[in-house]
Amino acid sequence: MDGLTGAVQERMRSSSAPSGLQMMLSMNFWSEGKDFIYFASRHPELWTHMSMLALCGCFGQFFIFLMVAKFGPLACSVVTTTRKFFTVLCSVVVFGNVLIPRQWIGAILVFAGLFADMFYGKKTHIPAMPATNKKLNFNKEMEADEKKKLSS
Repeated sequence: MDGLTGAVQERMRSSSAPSGLQMMLSMNFWSEGKDFIYFASRHPELWTHMSMLALCGCFGQFFIFLMVAKFGPLACSVVTTTRKFFTVLCSVVVFGNVLIPRQWIGAILVFAGLFADMFYGKKTHIPAMPATNKKLNFNKEMEADEKKKLSS
């Protein structure tokens, strides 16, 4: 869903240029519902855990939406995909969870895509003339213009 979400966020960003906080407020406004509040009120032990979860989620969303607003959805997608992979890797290493071969193939494909994007994705174009040469050429053009003015 990162691809679909990224495309929608890019469309919103290009049409109205919302800030990260505006995007976060709108998403949270539409996602809360009475059903959840009713359930949580029947189980009061949830409120402590939910408060901590809400606080951590708020900070996480703030940085995600800030990243989308500043760098675009593609950069955000790469960062979140990488974070998810490292979460899975830590789950395997720290907690001893086992991945089946198909999951390892998926993990390898994710990193292959990230490395391919890093090495081949955005090539910077080298300017035809270094900036120092441009200054020299600009100065020579100015001198030539002044000589023409003096001679006329």
